[in-house]
Parts: sequence; C-alpha cells; structure tokens
Amino acid sequence: MHNDRNSRLARALVSLEGLSIGDGLGERFFFRGTQAHVMIARRELPPRRWDYTDDTRMALSIVAILHEYDAIDQDALALHFAKLYAEEPRRGYGPAMHGLLADIHLGESWRDAAPALFGGKGSFGNGAAMRIAPLGAYFADDVERAASEAERSAVVTHAHPEAAAGAIAVAVAAAYAIRWSEAGTAPDRRSFIDAILPHVPASQTRDGIQAARGLPEDAGVDEAVARLGNGSQISAQDTVPFVLWCATQHLDDFEAAIWTTLAGEGDIDTNAAMVGGIIAPAVGLEGIPSAWRDARESLPDWLPKPSA
Repeated sequence: MHNDRNSRLARALVSLEGLSIGDGLGERFFFRGTQAHVMIARRELPPRRWDYTDDTRMALSIVAILHEYDAIDQDALALHFAKLYAEEPRRGYGPAMHGLLADIHLGESWRDAAPALFGGKGSFGNGAAMRIAPLGAYFADDVERAASEAERSAVVTHAHPEAAAGAIAVAVAAAYAIRWSEAGTAPDRRSFIDAILPHVPASQTRDGIQAARGLPEDAGVDEAVARLGNGSQISAQDTVPFVLWCATQHLDDFEAAIWTTLAGEGDIDTNAAMVGGIIAPAVGLEGIPSAWRDARESLPDWLPKPSA
C-alpha cells in the first residue's frame, strides 16, 4: 500500500464519495415514517437529487486539511469547519454545533469552546465519527496514525472521550477495510472487530462494539438495533456499534451495506454516511452504483484532486 500523499488523497476521496452518497440517500428517508420504512424494505430509491448534510460538509473539511497538511492541524480544521458552517448553516447541524461553529467563526478558540459544551463535559454526539472515514482511508497505510489523528480531529468539536472513541473506531474500520481488500481477503465480523477493538479506548462505545462482535451470526437488523441502538440518541455510543455491525455484514458490497444500514432507521443519514465511508474505499468507485453517484448532489469544485 502506498503512503505518498497522492495515494492517500485518492483513498480519502473515494471514502468521501461513499460517505456523501450514504448521507444524501439517508437524508431522503429522514422523517418520512411509514413511507420510508416501506421504500427501504422494497429497496426503492427516492427521486434525485440527494442533497447531503452536515456529515458531508464536515468531511469536506477533513479532506481539505489532510490535503494541505498531511495531518490534522486542529486550528486550521476548526476554522475550516466554521467557514463551511457560515456559508451554509442550514445543512442539518445539531444545536450544539450551531453555537460552537458560529462562535469559532466569530473568533473564539475551539480549545475553550468545545470543552465548555454540555456543562463542561464536552459533546459525546456522533458528529466526530460521522465525518471521519476519509481520514481512516487516508492513513490506511498507518493504522496507529489513523487512530491518533482521528482523536485529534474529534476534540476540535467533541471533547468528550466517548466521541473520540467513536471517531477512532470508524477511522480504524475504514483503514482495515482497505487493507483487507488490497490483501484480497474477506474477514468475518468477529475478525474485523477484533482488529478494531485494540485501538479504541475503554468507553461505553467500546463496550457497544464488543456487543456488536458478540451478536449471533443469524442476527437481523431489528435485533442489532435492539441490542446496539441506531443513532436515535445522536451519541457515539448509540451509533458507532450499530454502524460497525452493518459494515461487517457486507464489507465487499457497497449497495447491500447501505440498504442494511438504512433498514435500521434511527439517525439514518449519519449511519449511512459512516458505513458508506468505510465500505467505498474498499470496493472502489467501480463498486458504487453509478446511478447513486449521479443522484447525489455534486461535491464542490474546490475539493483537491489527486494528480494523474
């Protein structure tokens, strides 16, 4: 596996494709109740255009900063998050991020503002994990680096240890999905999760991932949701274990992985964004249905592009 910056960028961009497609598709099912449930059961795609949300907007910042610095420069990342927020605040940002990113845009330091959230505990929302898969793809050649940079990216907005644990888990999952794909192997769920767990610090999120590992082989989506959550609480510990379970059901099939994730409903766009970002760089652009790429809102022209 290549570790030059061009190869890393190419992997991150494929992950971003998958993340943004999962995000945009999932968003079309949000708040649609029975109609969404029926369409998902039938695997019936909604009409285009699939506009993406804050999940993708924040992932765009991750990719931009990695391209510029070959690392997470936390101050630059905070300013980039705030800039994109100020340009388009109506992208589905959560209430805490509305306040935080507006304050950073006005000049407040993230180092003061992020830890002050939620009575000084910091946020353990799933926002740090939802944007991070492209970073895992970028550092797939160095999994330890993927974990440490994921933690650095998380605390810029989500200072609670649970949020960092969730971001680490998703980044490492994306890295290992690529490594196994390039090796031509297809790990089972328990082997895949066994590779991720040593990188995730002790936390409720890690406990949930361990529970995902222990689910019966014949468990379906409903049982996974009942045991793991589905993001309905918008927390890392309520989201990441379910996301990893969904990803491990179809590590070599983007379309099937996304439909499995959508069937869990809950925070449906964020769940699908994470799974899409993990699976896409393992299967490559050719593994993503072209109609899905065409249906998604175009990514911005300013995104960096790998050289030929």
